[in-house]
Amino acid sequence: TFVSAFTVLCGARTDLPDRHVCCVFWLNIAAALIQILTAIVMVGWIMSIFWGMDMVILASDSLTYYKEFIN
Repeated sequence: TFVSAFTVLCGARTDLPDRHVCCVFWLNIAAALIQILTAIVMVGWIMSIFWGMDMVILASDSLTYYKEFIN
């Protein structure tokens, strides 16, 4: 989550197109901090797993879109 915050600053596409890049960056930083603070009670750990699964799903959808666009 922390790394994904910085990828937004490098031009990564987001699901929040109506928000400014800085807003999306800080939302990701906040999510990373919440994960770290709640890792003691396993909530942060579970949240990071779901966040990672969501990133993989979005990446595979993006790859499918890219392949259709090329062909």
